[in-house]
Amino acid sequence: MGIFGFFSKDKKESLDQGLQKSSDNIFSKLSKAVVGKSKVDEDVLDELEEILITSDVGVDTTIKVIRRIEERVARDKYLNTEELDVILKEEIAALLEENNSQDFLDFDLPEDKKPYVIMVVGVNGVGKTTTIGKLANLFKSAGKNVILGAADTFRAAAVDQLILWGDRVGVPVISHGMNTDPASVAFDAVKQGVDQKADVVIVDTAGRLHTKINLMNELSKIKRVMQKFIPDAPHEILLVLDGSTGQNAFIQAKEFTKATEITSLAITKLDGTAKGGVVIGISDQFKIPVKYIGVGEKMTDLQIFNRKEFVDSLFTKK
Repeated sequence: MGIFGFFSKDKKESLDQGLQKSSDNIFSKLSKAVVGKSKVDEDVLDELEEILITSDVGVDTTIKVIRRIEERVARDKYLNTEELDVILKEEIAALLEENNSQDFLDFDLPEDKKPYVIMVVGVNGVGKTTTIGKLANLFKSAGKNVILGAADTFRAAAVDQLILWGDRVGVPVISHGMNTDPASVAFDAVKQGVDQKADVVIVDTAGRLHTKINLMNELSKIKRVMQKFIPDAPHEILLVLDGSTGQNAFIQAKEFTKATEITSLAITKLDGTAKGGVVIGISDQFKIPVKYIGVGEKMTDLQIFNRKEFVDSLFTKK
């Protein structure tokens, strides 16, 4: 069991398994860094800095973590190297808490926003459509009525894939096919959501980043047509990033935050990589809550992000 009682044993085991490669990578390097050392000194901290940077935590965030540990060493006078993983967990969890990385407990939605509209953005190949399908399943499992909008009309596979997910999960998908106006799909999806008293409408959008101006204009248009039915829609703009791409995920986050106002993040494919530290760096650098993480192929392997459980899984020696 993890730090919080509400985090189920199954979820914690799934999280541990999903972060196994990242955790093994960190601890194999950390073990070498502290061999023959009895206390946390400057050499150990230099090694730790390199370990965090090569685990894709990012340079700026790594420097913050090292400074926090240096302050801890100075304050406590003496720290055993065996305590280093505990200190790491405490300081990184505290950093995430300061960075607006709140814990989302479940799939409850605001009572005053019905339907709750989520617009999903992200480049092709990051697992965007799969994330939407899994999200739809999780909301449905929580007793919510869900409608999906296939507004990524630039790529035929995206429309077809979302329809397949809708069939698999058992939720309706609003689609006009390929090369149709994305905004009209979003319009119809939100209209259906209002007419059918749905709890949540999730709208997929095109994953192009070649021209920021076009992307910005397209997303702005989609938002405007949604607002004809629901003035404050979308209530959430979820950016999906592929955690296995490491620093490239930072670049995508930077570009999308310039193009539109991102309010939450989903970081996928963490199970296939040793780059789990990217979650910490992105949360710290962009001050946008990480809401979901993908730690496996199963439908339930898209998890609500819990910072303490995440840090516990990443920095606990298996």
